[in-house]
Amino acid sequence: MHGQVRHRRVAVGPIDTFFREAGPPDAPVILLPHGYPCSSYEFRNLMTRLADRWRLIAPDFPGAGYSSDPVDFDYSFDGYAEFLDRFVETLGLRRFVLYLHDFGSPIGARLAIKAPERILAMILQNADVPYEDALGPKYAEIERTWDLPPEEMREALAKAINKATFRQEFENGTPAGIIDRLPPDLWELHWTLMTPQRKQIATNLLAGLKQNRAWFPQHRHYLKTHRPPTLIVWGPHDEYMPEISARAYLRDLPDAELHLLDGGHWLLETHLDEVVDIVRRFLERVAPAEDA
Repeated sequence: MHGQVRHRRVAVGPIDTFFREAGPPDAPVILLPHGYPCSSYEFRNLMTRLADRWRLIAPDFPGAGYSSDPVDFDYSFDGYAEFLDRFVETLGLRRFVLYLHDFGSPIGARLAIKAPERILAMILQNADVPYEDALGPKYAEIERTWDLPPEEMREALAKAINKATFRQEFENGTPAGIIDRLPPDLWELHWTLMTPQRKQIATNLLAGLKQNRAWFPQHRHYLKTHRPPTLIVWGPHDEYMPEISARAYLRDLPDAELHLLDGGHWLLETHLDEVVDIVRRFLERVAPAEDA
C-alpha cells in the first residue's frame, strides 16, 4: 500500500488544498513543492518509487492543480511561501527534505530561510538559481519584458500564457531523441485547468520574477550560512537553467553532490530511473528510515 499515491484534501486556513501523499506515515518526509506550469502531478512517478522508505508529500499551490483559487490570496513567491509554511504546520511536519524544482525553488527556499532547523537536506533538480550571471538564454526573454511599463509588461507576459507555450515549457531542453518520453498529458491536462482567473495568477507570478531578483542575496546567504546537505541532479540542456546554473550552486554549497544527466528541465519524465537511483542513495545517507 505504501507505494501507492494517496490523493487527499486539507483545509489550510480557508484554502481547500489538494495534495498527493505516499509512504509510511512515520517515515522521514520529503516535501515536494511543484513548479510552473505544472502541479503536484509532476511528482507522481517519483513518489511511487521512493514510498517504500520515505513519506512523500506534494501539495498543489492555490491557483494550481486541484487546489482552490481564493480571491484574496497573495499570489506571489512570498505568498506561496507563507502558504507552504501553513501547509507544513497543518500536517504537523517537523523536519523534512526539500525537493526543489523550477518555481518550487524560490518558494521552498523561503520556507527554509524562515525555519532552517526544519531542513534535513535539499535536492535541487533544475531549480531556479539565485545567481544573476548563471541564467540561460530563455530567461533573457523574460528579463527583456522588465524594461516595459508595468501594464505593458503584464500584457506581454499574459500573451505568452497559452497552450502552445505550455507545451514549449514542458519540452524545454529535452533532446530530440528522447522527447517522446514526455507525456502530452503534461500540457494537455494543465491547460484544461487554466481559467481566466488562473491566467491572471500566472501572469502575476511571472511578473514577480522581477521583484524576486532582489531576494537573491538572501537565498545565497542562507545557502552559504547553513549549507544543508545537498544533492544537485540536473538536466544541462535546460534553456532556462543550463549546466552553468547547476554549477553556480557550488559557490555556496561546495560540498554538494552534483550529477548531470543528458536531459532538459523535466528529468522525472525522461530520466526517472537515473534520478531515483541517485536520490535514493542520497536519502539513505542523509534521511535514513530509522530517523523517522
